[in-house]
Amino acid sequence: MKITLIGLGTDDNDLTLKGKIALDNATKIFARTALTKSFKSLQNYQVESLDYLFERSRNFDTLNKKLAKTVLDCAKEQNVVYCVDGAVCEDIACKIILSRSKNVEVIEGVSKLANASSLAKLKSVQVSGISAYDINNLKPCHAAVVYDIDGAYIASQVKVALSDLFGEESPCTFICENKPKKIKIYEIDRQKKYNYSCSVAVESNKFLTKERYDYRDLEEIIRLLSAPGGCPWDRVQTKESIRKNIIEEAYELVDAINKNDAEMIKEESGDLLLQAAFITVMQEEIGEFGSMDVTSDVVKKLIFRHSHIFGKDKATNSDDALNVWEKNKTVEKHQSTFGETLLAVPTTFPACMRAQKVQKRAAKSGMDFLSPVSAAEKLNEELQELITAVVNEDKMGIEEESGDLLFAAINVCRLAGVDCEQALTQSIDKFTNRFIKCEELILADGKNMTDLNELELDYYYVKAKNALKTN
Repeated sequence: MKITLIGLGTDDNDLTLKGKIALDNATKIFARTALTKSFKSLQNYQVESLDYLFERSRNFDTLNKKLAKTVLDCAKEQNVVYCVDGAVCEDIACKIILSRSKNVEVIEGVSKLANASSLAKLKSVQVSGISAYDINNLKPCHAAVVYDIDGAYIASQVKVALSDLFGEESPCTFICENKPKKIKIYEIDRQKKYNYSCSVAVESNKFLTKERYDYRDLEEIIRLLSAPGGCPWDRVQTKESIRKNIIEEAYELVDAINKNDAEMIKEESGDLLLQAAFITVMQEEIGEFGSMDVTSDVVKKLIFRHSHIFGKDKATNSDDALNVWEKNKTVEKHQSTFGETLLAVPTTFPACMRAQKVQKRAAKSGMDFLSPVSAAEKLNEELQELITAVVNEDKMGIEEESGDLLFAAINVCRLAGVDCEQALTQSIDKFTNRFIKCEELILADGKNMTDLNELELDYYYVKAKNALKTN
């Protein structure tokens, strides 16, 4: 049987002539709700309101499924007309019906988006519209209309979402029963009345006066600064010239994380993101790729490498998950030998980090020590070779054996489950603190550090070590 979906619009006189003709010829008419102003256009027809389904549903997802099922079940026996407030394209239940039945006619009505945009006098050509009950899916945009704000709780959810996107102090238009009212976003959940007619319309301020900026805005400011008439420094930069900036910002972010300083982490995350965006804009300008290519590639990579989540692989713990990741990575990188995986470790890594990464990948081939103890035997061997080179005053040998000794030490630590880069960083910090305390103790005794012999320096260093342990 045939299903006709009719959008009633937002007012009692929005029903189209085509919609009226369909209603005149209908044998069974359902209405999503009788609580809206547009329902009055059905007063001359025998209509079954489905408001009772609202009370029987735990959430809007369940409600929309029940609404669609009611219409679809009835359509098995007779032709059905289903009327919704606003437009058919804005109704989730209608979308479910359209996906499950082929014999459906759509008669559109005035959308809640169009009505609110007009009442709020939005200047933006592109306006995103969304139900308040789907507010968490609203993406960054220049302008938005949120409808179905039928209660204080859902109004508070809308406030939070729009505050994040536009800023809580940004002006917006609250519309109730087609009466627009200018308020601030933080006032959305402070209104006296809420019902099915309530909506909010908001649009961004001019670029330089916006409260909130998204990734697209970051790229836009980079383009402005790099354009003719922009910043002289930004205009002359290349991806090669800002390489060191990327490294510096990465280290500064790590430093912020180590300090557990939320404000600093936020700032340094932004600085690192800026460098990545700068590179992307440069590449876009020469036709290499754009930000959509970058984000698409990384999302696809995450899906492919997490085949234990999105595919058939299994992982019951973090080690299993990492093994799946590495396996998929070799497939993705077209690496057919273990040697290729070693060569793929960036040479720009700090040497300690690179050594541990290379050792870990080599171990997957079976080339590894049985335990930290067996690796320590190799460490002792390398130490003796270094001592021999020192005794023989073999400069080239000293450098070579020093590298071998450090590499062997990293092997021992890796097999013991240690993050070598982090462990060495902690030891450097520990020595620095002890050194500073040692110098303080020496100066407190009226002595000069450079005047002391080795035994005296050792005495003060141990004293400083014990003092720091006590504190």
